[in-house]
Amino acid sequence: MSVFPFKINYLLGKAILPAPKEKSSPLKKMVLQFGTGVSAKHFKRAVDRNRIKRITREAYRLQKPFLYELLHQKELQLAVFIIYTGRELPAHELVSEKIALILFRLSKEVNA
Repeated sequence: MSVFPFKINYLLGKAILPAPKEKSSPLKKMVLQFGTGVSAKHFKRAVDRNRIKRITREAYRLQKPFLYELLHQKELQLAVFIIYTGRELPAHELVSEKIALILFRLSKEVNA
C-alpha cells in the first residue's frame, strides 16, 4: 500500500490469545505493532532521519486507539512498517494527515 510520501508494509493475522488463567501476558500487547524507517540515501544526516521518524511515531501514537479497538474486537493482530520515501523534510500537519489516511485504509482492510 502507498500513500505518498509513505510506503506501507503490513501483515494481518489471527491473534494468539493467552490462556484464561494467565493474568499478565506480553501477547496482549502484540495486537498492534508499529515501526518506521527513513532512507539514508535521501537524508544523509541522522538528525533529519530521526526527526522524520519522531514526527511519524507521534502522529501514529495519537491516532491509533480506534484501530487497536477494532483489532481487539475482531481478535486479529497487525504489524505495520511505514517507510518515508519523500525527499524533503515533512511538516507535522502533512505527516498527521497522511498517517490518518493510512490508518483509515488499514481499518478497511481489517473489516474486509
